Amino acid sequence: MKREYHFVLYVIGLMLVVLGCAMLVPCLLDALTGNKEWTVFLASGGFTIFMGGGLAFSNRGGEVTLSGSTGYLLTAGSWIVLSAFASLPLILGYPDIPFTDAVFETISALTTTGSTVLIGLDNMPPGILMWRSIAQWIGGVGIVLMAMILLPALRVGGMRLFLSESSDISGKPFPRIESILKEVGLVYLTLTVLCTLALFVAGMSFFDAVNHAMATIATGGYSTKDASVGYYHSLPIEIIIGIFMISGALPLIFYSKLFRRTRTAFATDLQVSAFFKVLITAILACAIWNVFENHMAAGMALRQSFFNVTSVLTDTGFATTDFSLWGPFPMGIFFLLLFIGGCAGSTSGAIKIFRWQILFAGLKVQLMQMFSPNRVLVLRYGKRTVDIEMATSVWNFLFIYMLSFAILSLAVMVTGLDFLSSTSAVAQAMANAGPGLGPVVGPGTNFAAIPDTAKWILMLAMISGRLEVAVVYAMFMKEFWRR
Repeated sequence: MKREYHFVLYVIGLMLVVLGCAMLVPCLLDALTGNKEWTVFLASGGFTIFMGGGLAFSNRGGEVTLSGSTGYLLTAGSWIVLSAFASLPLILGYPDIPFTDAVFETISALTTTGSTVLIGLDNMPPGILMWRSIAQWIGGVGIVLMAMILLPALRVGGMRLFLSESSDISGKPFPRIESILKEVGLVYLTLTVLCTLALFVAGMSFFDAVNHAMATIATGGYSTKDASVGYYHSLPIEIIIGIFMISGALPLIFYSKLFRRTRTAFATDLQVSAFFKVLITAILACAIWNVFENHMAAGMALRQSFFNVTSVLTDTGFATTDFSLWGPFPMGIFFLLLFIGGCAGSTSGAIKIFRWQILFAGLKVQLMQMFSPNRVLVLRYGKRTVDIEMATSVWNFLFIYMLSFAILSLAVMVTGLDFLSSTSAVAQAMANAGPGLGPVVGPGTNFAAIPDTAKWILMLAMISGRLEVAVVYAMFMKEFWRR
């Protein structure tokens, strides 16, 4: 076996050890509350730690330089293996949950999608609720680290543009992984603690506050209630979660700049300014529609629009109402938001703001070139020049993303779901956003009733979207395995 593959197995082994240790938290929680499922979490955690430790110990060695194919394998392999082990507590401890549903719930958690198939969350043991939240929280920080360490080096979808952003953490051209882990971990944990305390003060129980804080910062969207955040009917809670959903959708490395008193970090970032413009425009558009078409009071229209639009744009998945009932115009806005998402370097999913900015900047250059064919025009992203390779990477990503969306939507339609349910379910799965649209997969229901085949297709969509599409499909190419 190649030395690089030993390194991949070593890293995956370490990840499994961390995952297994995390299972001990719901184990302790169930034990303290008298729920017999604590033994399942203990057994699953012990087995995961044993397997992970064995992988890490047997494949340990010196430093290696990751090749492109090895990096792709590490990125995709880690998510798939972790999803398999993370589903063990649900498979072994809850016989009423079918195998497909257990895997679906786990992949939805680790990819921070937030689509659920579980019913009766209000009465479930605390262990399984906590495990869903922990899995989302782990997946969220894993997403950020993948976006900052692996994807730029793999030149996926224009992410090379953010190599310099990552280096700002340590002030070095090529930051050490330890520096990134330290800075991102500190920011991620700080935001989670602040959100927990704020929700607790606002009236949530401490257990609910911890769970919702982890799901919010990870932009995951799993709730401890069937009615999601709408269960609480609390404006302060909605404002707090809304603010922290936005926090999770912004580049986490910029919080480090704020801590270092770089006050203009957010104001000068093109992604951040564009993100807020899209967010405010969508909120106002939905609020105005609700006032004039749905005869909603202005204050309530603004409140409902703020929370639910923020949830969809940040790809979190919380809901306070069934916004698919608002009418065709808001549904169109929500559908478009599923393809936009948050900022690169955040826990958010979808195509990301910066790719749309590069696409429109490239379109502008092409149009200007048509009117002034002799001018030498350079594609720029802020003060940085976007070379042909990077621009092509972004355009290829968009093409593969939309092609995948079309193919997977047709595949879901074959299982019997209608057009709206199929397209919105795939769109939200690839964006890792949570609910779809309509009466079947919308925010007023969940994914329990859809066919198992459709669930497996959506699982593929979740993983593909979370791994930036190209990472998954590259592994199906013969050239990938020949290298």
